[in-house]
Amino acid sequence: MQTEQFNYLPILMQALLAIGFVVTTIFISGKLGPKRKSAAKDKNFECGIESVGNARIPFSVKYFLVAILFVLFDIEVIFLYPWAINFKELGIEGMIKMIVFMALLLVGFFYIIKKKALQWE
Repeated sequence: MQTEQFNYLPILMQALLAIGFVVTTIFISGKLGPKRKSAAKDKNFECGIESVGNARIPFSVKYFLVAILFVLFDIEVIFLYPWAINFKELGIEGMIKMIVFMALLLVGFFYIIKKKALQWE
């Protein structure tokens, strides 16, 4: 029991070293860095264009929904590639599993179309 706990000692040491390095670096850079503040430095700067209005303009939920759906269907391709590479070795069992996977994705895709999530107003 005692030796099993010592197996985690290198992991604990590495974690403490990493956390200590980050905290120390942030603390030292905060103390050594310049502290000159002015109205011109505190002003917002966006590509040389003067800022107009409030930066907290709400976005449509549709924008984020399309982004999340893109990520979802993009990850689908990540699962398709290894299956396509190992198609012959997986045999009929792999084919059945991929058909189930694609069927579930198609059900989700048709649900998205039915809810009109991809239509902009």
